[in-house]
Amino acid sequence: MPQEIRSGLPVEIRESENVIKVSGYAAVFNQDAEIGDWFIERIAPGAFSDAITRDDVVFLINHEGLPMARTRSKTLTLSEDDRGLFMESELDPDDPDVKLIIPKMRRGDLDKMSFRFTPIKQEWDDSGDIPIRTLLECGLSDVSIVTFPAYEGTDIALRSLQEHRSANQPARHVDSIRSRMRMNLSLREAITK
Repeated sequence: MPQEIRSGLPVEIRESENVIKVSGYAAVFNQDAEIGDWFIERIAPGAFSDAITRDDVVFLINHEGLPMARTRSKTLTLSEDDRGLFMESELDPDDPDVKLIIPKMRRGDLDKMSFRFTPIKQEWDDSGDIPIRTLLECGLSDVSIVTFPAYEGTDIALRSLQEHRSANQPARHVDSIRSRMRMNLSLREAITK
């Protein structure tokens, strides 16, 4: 399954002599996000519980470049609470990449969080006018501070919607055949009476 990106949450920065701490929510549970007028997406609580203990996740700028922190090196910590996926990292103030972004973060030029994920388990609800996708379990590859908090993964997410509809199309087709058969039987019974 291809990776997708979601973003738009604020980030906080705290500075001390030897370390710069960056923290914020990379994802929030049970909030509807409209994905390009095609569907609504929400993240179920616990969707990242396996990923935060299993996946090697990096902290990036705009989902690109060298990592500023990483779970494997224990410079990036990920956790889940009632609100969502919380990230906290301790950045090296001597790192040239960190020196470049700190002034931009202080001014608010870089102030949103994002995450890159792979949907592992999801549910689709097609009963309304707009389909609803609920992410039940996700893999994680990065959390990022981003310039533009946009839904960059829309094309990939649309492929996921199309796969869901294709997989369920035969079931819908069978249901419509059964309905027609029941209606035909009812008509025959009515005519023979």
